[in-house]
Amino acid sequence: MMSTVSSPRGARWLTALLAATGCLLPAANAQGYAVDTPDNIRASAKTLAYDMMLFYKGNQSGEIPGILPGPPSDGKGDYYWWEGGALMGTMIDYWHLTGDTTYNDVVTQGILHQVGDRRDFQPLNYTASLGNDDQGFWGMTAMLAAENKFPNPPDDQPQWLALAQAVWATQASPERHDDTCNGGLRWQIPLANNGYDYKNTIANAIFFNIGARLARYTRNETYATWATKQFEWIYNVNYIDHDSWKVYDGGHVGRNCTDINKAQFSYNAATLAQGAAFMYNYTDGSDVWKTRVEKLTEGLFRDFFPENIAFELPCESRHGACTPDMLSFKGYVHRWMATITQVAPFMKDTILPVLKTSAEAAAKQCTGGTTGRVCGFYWSEGAFVDPAVDKTTGAGEAMAVLAAVSSLLIDEADPPATNQTGGISKGDPNAGTGSRGSSDPATPITTADKAGAAICTILLLAGGIAVWVFMNLGD
Repeated sequence: MMSTVSSPRGARWLTALLAATGCLLPAANAQGYAVDTPDNIRASAKTLAYDMMLFYKGNQSGEIPGILPGPPSDGKGDYYWWEGGALMGTMIDYWHLTGDTTYNDVVTQGILHQVGDRRDFQPLNYTASLGNDDQGFWGMTAMLAAENKFPNPPDDQPQWLALAQAVWATQASPERHDDTCNGGLRWQIPLANNGYDYKNTIANAIFFNIGARLARYTRNETYATWATKQFEWIYNVNYIDHDSWKVYDGGHVGRNCTDINKAQFSYNAATLAQGAAFMYNYTDGSDVWKTRVEKLTEGLFRDFFPENIAFELPCESRHGACTPDMLSFKGYVHRWMATITQVAPFMKDTILPVLKTSAEAAAKQCTGGTTGRVCGFYWSEGAFVDPAVDKTTGAGEAMAVLAAVSSLLIDEADPPATNQTGGISKGDPNAGTGSRGSSDPATPITTADKAGAAICTILLLAGGIAVWVFMNLGD
């Protein structure tokens, strides 16, 4: 672990430092944060990041690195395990966009603490309640670290690319797929979990998203084949409306996934749109993927950005109706849509003006609390809504505003790296293959994995028994 934060003394030192420097941070004025110039955006993002990290206790003595206070069932806080992974991803993007390295050691420590014994983001403490989407969020964060060239962990620790590969491999395992609904991942991983009979969009969209990004990073066609198959399953099962391109939540296997829950959540559409943009990039501008990016973006902006300001459709019209999870969705949407402009540049003129208007509205309402700079959730209302009204203000809202503001710097940032454009993260050809107690690979892999090298698993079903066959595709 990183020396400055892995010990109680180090944690106390960092906390004291943050407290001491907090008084030097600019406070928001009555009009909120200034986001009119790159310098003002960086200054505002720095303060927003500081305030957001006050919700994170994982670097303090006796606390658990990597997670926000929770889970709710333990009475420790409002946040589930996966949202810690989302926080780490937000801070990786913050570093990438602003250049501020203040929190890098804390982020590295937090991610590595949650990788689990088998280095696949299935830690024993959370395995019994684990969903594919929970594991997948951490996998997307690891993938982001590889793409952003976030500083590598020590050599004896799992590397960012290898962690993303591990999540993908465990989710591509035949154990996670069955013939119900003609394919697709279930929401939950353990059979006994409530929700195991549900195949939802977010679990499948994340698996698609990671596969698309691994395909682009490694140039491994197997990832791309799986990504295409996964997207087409989501479309063919009608979780994406073929006319409106609304993205729905999911369906139950007992009804062959025909009882579609038509609830819409912004992060479902954004996850799919970003993955489609990476596939557009990987395929050198495929018309099919171009259309998918355009249609998903059109639907997302139509349904979730009235007046070009992010609005969480299923809950925001009623104060207090949004769950802690939903309070963070706007931030992911801003981050992922901003990245689309880099890997699918034809979308810049469509996306960037919307994100700018939305971020300005987000920054404007951060005028609450004793500091005068606490952020709320209701961006389009133009004013801070006190948490006493509906008890919403917390880490999710802070994370979302930070993401929206820092993403305004996307034009100044390097695009996601690949192993052909200077990627520095090492892959692991066996990552995730020992996570399910499966047999040894039928064909041993002997080629050493290099920085960004791509060796992928091909999964086959034979006689109902999972047999892993590995093909070394080289660099």
